[in-house]
Amino acid sequence: MKFGPFLVGIWLILTGLITLINLQFKYDDLVMACLALLAGLLTITRL
Repeated sequence: MKFGPFLVGIWLILTGLITLINLQFKYDDLVMACLALLAGLLTITRL
């Protein structure tokens, strides 16, 4: 399984949940930023 598209999917789901139901957790901005960076890097390198 390719991890880049998988992480992008997780990022999109979490972004939607945070917006729709006002989901909040500790360090949510940091987690989302790290997830986005990791997903982008893995997608670019095709892993």
